[in-house]
Amino acid sequence: MKRTLLILLTSLTLIACNTAKQVEKAVYSGDYDYAIYTAIDKLQNNKEKKRKAEFIIMLEDAFTKGEARDLSKITYLKMDANPENYQEIFDLYNTLSSRQEAIKPILPLRVNGKDVTFNFKDYNQLTIESKKNLSGYIYTSSLKLLASKNKTDIRQAYDNLVYLNQISPNYKNTYQLINDAQIRGIDYILVTINNQTRQIIPNRLQNDLLNFDTYGLDKQWSVYHAQKAQNVNYDYAMQLNLRQINVSPERINQREIFRERKIVDGTTYKKDRKGNPVKDSLGNFIKEDKIININYRFIETVQSKEAQILANVVYTDLKTNQVIENFPIDSGFIFENRYAEYYRKNRYDQKDERALIKEDRELLRNRPIDFPSNEQMVFDTGEDLKLQLKDIINEFNTY
Repeated sequence: MKRTLLILLTSLTLIACNTAKQVEKAVYSGDYDYAIYTAIDKLQNNKEKKRKAEFIIMLEDAFTKGEARDLSKITYLKMDANPENYQEIFDLYNTLSSRQEAIKPILPLRVNGKDVTFNFKDYNQLTIESKKNLSGYIYTSSLKLLASKNKTDIRQAYDNLVYLNQISPNYKNTYQLINDAQIRGIDYILVTINNQTRQIIPNRLQNDLLNFDTYGLDKQWSVYHAQKAQNVNYDYAMQLNLRQINVSPERINQREIFRERKIVDGTTYKKDRKGNPVKDSLGNFIKEDKIININYRFIETVQSKEAQILANVVYTDLKTNQVIENFPIDSGFIFENRYAEYYRKNRYDQKDERALIKEDRELLRNRPIDFPSNEQMVFDTGEDLKLQLKDIINEFNTY
């Protein structure tokens, strides 16, 4: 028990020393926030202990240096008078306030019986002023972006306005502008299927491929339509060209499998060369395992049928009438059913299931089933086609 406690105390001491070195290194390298929040974490409990004094000293040092650096940066940014700097100024004031609020709960802090003083300042008014400047700048720049017909600009305006609404709720007509940007930033894609196979494809396959609710797509800036809607200016066309459908004949392949093994089937008395039972030194008859050969012969049958759909997806920019992407698709589906039946080749064949392995038993439990129709095979192939189509949609549209 004493040994365990000693190891535990040694480990805790090493961890504390390592953390102290990390904080010290962070202060020297200018990573003041890491130093501050790591020291605060260490001072949450037992802050009066002597070994916590170094964390208090480093916390004070990091706080003083971090505050001086940030205030100097703010002064420089204000002198630059560039509206692009409003965001950084606002963030810096929030950082200054957040540091102070993080330290307050662990006060007072003492080293050698003396209070450590933190020169806290009230940044509320300065933060509010910087937020006003930033809000006005975001609003004005968003209006300029919304004046564009470029959807990339409109989406950027949307992101800016959402942020504006977070820092300054109900700022002017922000809600209305957000809704406007959300509507105008959407790409509308018209999807059609072009059957070039000279074969009739199942209606339910076509309907399933065009049912985008089942694709699990959650794209903010893309809306797919299977039917052309009035009063919608489509940005892109996505045409699925079914070029070839192949369905194989129904195939049945069989093979004979013979299982044979030696097993222990009870015991028998050991006998000498003359056939007499053998006794041990105590006069008892000696027993030994009775080994027998067992076998099982069966016919394995494999039912199989394959279907393949060759297609390609063509994306066209309707504003320029130019093909921008062409994705080939090769989808397939394989039907296979395996089963087995007992088969006696001659009258000496046994039917001892102990000769079987696990996979054999499973095969013998299976039964023949009806082959799926060609229509069903094509539909099942469409499931793979749909997965590939979903991947193409995700690859084409990253929004």
